[in-house]
Amino acid sequence: MTMNKAIRFYETGTPEVMRYEDIIVGEPDTGQVRLRHVAVGLNYADTYFRDGTYQIPLANGMGVEAAGVIEAVGEGVTDFKVGERVTYTGFLNTLGAYSTARLIAANVLIKLPEEISCETAAAMTMRGLTASYLMRRIYDFKAGDTILLHAAAGGVGLIVAQWAKLLGLTVIGTTSSDAKAAIAKAHGCDHVINYSHENVAERVRELTNGVGVNVVFDSVGKDTFMSSLDSLKRRGLMVCVGTASGPIPDFNPVLLALKGSLYITRPALADYIADPVEKQALANELFDHVASGRIKIEINQRYELKDAVQAHRDLESRKTTGSSIFVI
Repeated sequence: MTMNKAIRFYETGTPEVMRYEDIIVGEPDTGQVRLRHVAVGLNYADTYFRDGTYQIPLANGMGVEAAGVIEAVGEGVTDFKVGERVTYTGFLNTLGAYSTARLIAANVLIKLPEEISCETAAAMTMRGLTASYLMRRIYDFKAGDTILLHAAAGGVGLIVAQWAKLLGLTVIGTTSSDAKAAIAKAHGCDHVINYSHENVAERVRELTNGVGVNVVFDSVGKDTFMSSLDSLKRRGLMVCVGTASGPIPDFNPVLLALKGSLYITRPALADYIADPVEKQALANELFDHVASGRIKIEINQRYELKDAVQAHRDLESRKTTGSSIFVI
């Protein structure tokens, strides 16, 4: 039986807790397929599993997103066949993506159209489906609306910015450097605020003639929470999509009333792709935009699987832009 490789971890902590190990991948059980990975996605959410922010049983695998070719199908699998290219993303049900091959439930897989490569799919399935539900399910956007997009040069940020322009929105992005600001502008941000030396809320008020934005997409968390609230217009929506700087501090909901009867939500991708029909609809729209070139996926970092520790270091030190993948 062919020996494969995987990243596993036995305790939570820094990137160094991850181990590059030999694994044996057997035959698929009922409802499963054996998938040979071509590329694996690297997501900030992976660090939450590794450091214990997301608590899971240990020992465990790492990663929730990958794309590849089906090698074998188990009993009862009728929607997929050997040789088909597929992608997947999820949460607990797809842990173990940092591997050369694996067994996985067929019902989490999404078929890839010919125009989308496995590398592109691994770089965008989680980020792209996230952008898809943020743009199409969270808020009833109308042309002329304005959004504030934190981490605008990140993997999700670059896709959201491009999608927002397709909807006719004004996009105010934030980044930590002038180099990242240039990337964000090249992908659709109308204005970019460098939060390392500019006051975000004050600058947003200037750019919106004192009104504020309709929606804030905040993946940073603790460091940006208050400035995000202060950037919203009356009855605006705060969307907490991540906590890269740490968890949001406890707050009294009266704060939302005092700042303009604001709304706040903390969505998770899993709840927007739980329904197979909705997942396929979100994926179809994403694939269509990417295949047509309306949305470009930037793969700016490529790693080998054995270099997962360095990949996590780069991600957490905010050295990365766009999407990062492991090439198998």
